[in-house]
Amino acid sequence: MSIELTAASRYSSRDVREAKQEWSQRFLIAPELGAAPADGTTRHAGAHARAVRAAAPRRDSNVVGVGVAEKIVDGKPTGVLAVKFFVKTKYPKASLRSPLPRTIDGVPTDVEQAGTFRAFARRGTAASDATLPNPRLRARPAMPGSSIGFRIRGDQYVMGGTFGALVKTNTNVYILSNNHVLADENRLAIGSPIFQPALLDHGRIDADQIAELTRFIKMKTRRFNKVDAAIARPLNKNLIGKEVLHIGAPNGTAPAAIDMMVHKFGRTTSYTVGRVVSIDTDVTVEYETANFTFENQIIIQGANGQ
Repeated sequence: MSIELTAASRYSSRDVREAKQEWSQRFLIAPELGAAPADGTTRHAGAHARAVRAAAPRRDSNVVGVGVAEKIVDGKPTGVLAVKFFVKTKYPKASLRSPLPRTIDGVPTDVEQAGTFRAFARRGTAASDATLPNPRLRARPAMPGSSIGFRIRGDQYVMGGTFGALVKTNTNVYILSNNHVLADENRLAIGSPIFQPALLDHGRIDADQIAELTRFIKMKTRRFNKVDAAIARPLNKNLIGKEVLHIGAPNGTAPAAIDMMVHKFGRTTSYTVGRVVSIDTDVTVEYETANFTFENQIIIQGANGQ
């Protein structure tokens, strides 16, 4: 279920997104004043640019995301679109030298404490509910939601992540997961072996290779990334299946909307349910090798409040 949020009559949803874009540049990328974006693209300098340029651009380490979301007042939803600032820690306004703006050219803002966003892999305790499938077991065919991972040459350490989905072209099928799960944050060579279960979950090098790394989208610093994604071609199509553990096979797509309920199954988290709280969100995520910033992401809050 989702609800349609509307902008107040004095501003439009385009105004909200334009304001978000300008302030995201300031807090998450912070280019030099007047400089072109680091990704080489041309960004629209809208009506809100002057509000941003009035303050010296800087990287604010407490702001970890800027998105479009419903404004919350005293813990209650208002049904009004706003620019949402996600911060590591929400400090009392009286203690701030430069508090975040309450409005941006009439567009309302909101501030939410989100902690630190981190790439989720390698460790974690799966749910102990015996009625749910164990994602860390060896399975053939292997299913989305199960443990998967790469091997570090020399075996200095082992890791584990989630088989995200099965995708296909006209001629091939592939395992889809994250760059950091299949390609070690840009560091693995194409053709590297992929194991199910992951070696962290007691997968065997001599028996459990299921695929080879085929392609990954390189993640870059000091600019906006779009995805953290990689694909691996299975050694045999019979080794993999399309049904997500506990959920079943996907049967369609839909655009994300605020208040939409969603669910997933992961190697570390097992089965979880959540609600879309922000769309069109730019966010900085901590990884092992660097902090990477992504644009136009979806923020989901779990039913457990995380």
